[in-house]
Amino acid sequence: MPDPHPGVSARTKGERQAAHPDKRNLFQRIVEFVHPGPDSTDELIETLADAEDRELIAPESRMMLEGVIRMADMIAGDVMVAAPRMDMLDIDAPYDDVLHLVIDTGHSRFPVYEGERDNIIGILMAKDLLKLQRAPELNLRTLLRPTVFVPESKGLNELLRDFRANRNHLAIVIDEFGSTAGLITIEDVLEEIVGEIEDEFDEKDAESSIYTLADGSHRVAGDADIAAVNEAFAARLPDQDFDTIGGLVAHEMGRVPRRGESAALGGLQFMVMLTRGGAVRWFKVTRVPEDARDGDGA
Repeated sequence: MPDPHPGVSARTKGERQAAHPDKRNLFQRIVEFVHPGPDSTDELIETLADAEDRELIAPESRMMLEGVIRMADMIAGDVMVAAPRMDMLDIDAPYDDVLHLVIDTGHSRFPVYEGERDNIIGILMAKDLLKLQRAPELNLRTLLRPTVFVPESKGLNELLRDFRANRNHLAIVIDEFGSTAGLITIEDVLEEIVGEIEDEFDEKDAESSIYTLADGSHRVAGDADIAAVNEAFAARLPDQDFDTIGGLVAHEMGRVPRRGESAALGGLQFMVMLTRGGAVRWFKVTRVPEDARDGDGA
C-alpha cells in the first residue's frame, strides 16, 4: 500500500529519531548488557560483578542487587532468631524485672508469654512501658499488641511485602507442628539487602567498647581489645595470640558462638547478646562466683 503522506513520512521519521536519540541508545546499552542473558542466579551475580568492574554500576548498587537476588530464594527460617535465643518477657514477672530486661537488651519490641515460653500472648513495645509510670492502674496485659505468626517456610520477599503492608515490624515464626521456631524482624529482612543496619542502640554503645548495664553487669563489644577487658575487670585473659575478646572466646569454644550461648574465661562469664555478619557484636559479661571457677577455660 503506498504511503498516504509520501512527502513528509521519511522526514518525520528522521526527525523523531533525531529528537529521541538517548532513548534508543539506552535501549541498545541495556540489550548489550543483558545479552546473552544469564541462565542461573550465579551467572546473574557474575554479570553484576562484571558490570561493577566496567563501572556501569556502583559497588553499593551491586551489593544491594545481589542481596535482592539471593533473598528471593530465602525463607523466614534462614534468618530468624531461634526460639532458645529469643529475648522474651513473662507476663507474670515483676515490673522491675521486666524493665531491667528491656534496658539490658535494648530491643524495641518483645514477645510476651504466659506460663510456658511457647505460649506467646502478645507483643510489648518498650515505649509502652512509659504508660505504666503515668497510669499505675494499668497492667502489662493491657499494653500488649497482637502477635503476627508466620510459617518457617514463608519467603522473605513475601514477608517484607507483608511487613510493609501491615506496618508491622516483628513476627513469630512457627514450625510445621505449630510450635515457636523463632522470631524475625523487618530489620533482619532488610539487612539481607542493604547489609548491617546501625540503630540508635548501636550508635550509643559504639562510643565505648565496654558499657555498664543497669543490673551491674557489663556489655562488651566483640571487637574490644583483650587488654582493655583485662584492665576493666582486673582479669588476666591471654592476649598473645588474639587481639579481640571475640576472637579469644571463639577460639575457646572452637567456633563463633551464637546468640544466647556463653563461655567462662578468666573468672568472667561471656554471654552473647548480639551477632552480626558471622561475628559477635556484643557480649554481656558478669563475674563467675569464686566457687564456680574451677572449669574456667583461661
